[in-house]
Amino acid sequence: MADAPTDITLHQKSKILEVVFEDKTYNLPLEYLRVYSPSAEVRGHGGPMQLVTGKKDVGVEQIEPVGNYAIQLYFDDGHNTGIFSWETLRELGENYETNWAAYLQRLEEAGATRDKLWH
Repeated sequence: MADAPTDITLHQKSKILEVVFEDKTYNLPLEYLRVYSPSAEVRGHGGPMQLVTGKKDVGVEQIEPVGNYAIQLYFDDGHNTGIFSWETLRELGENYETNWAAYLQRLEEAGATRDKLWH
């Protein structure tokens, strides 16, 4: 099991979740956490990962601890089913650049946008 972070700070204005481990600090954009949420809805119930679009300005309203192994983020778009374990947060931090580039590539291929589309 991964070591717990020593600190987690939500920066509402910059929309960053700062996750501090003993050996490393990750500044994870909320949009990135939303589109890479570990929820079944995003992860595709074992199939391909769902492409989540229009989350450029997503925020987090609440963070709740889950036992002493994870946090649950309550996004302001109503999404709150992803449990971010310490291991998941570290993995998302370690692989941010690769994951983000892959996400932007998938958006482009789908002709989708990070901006919210108003109807």
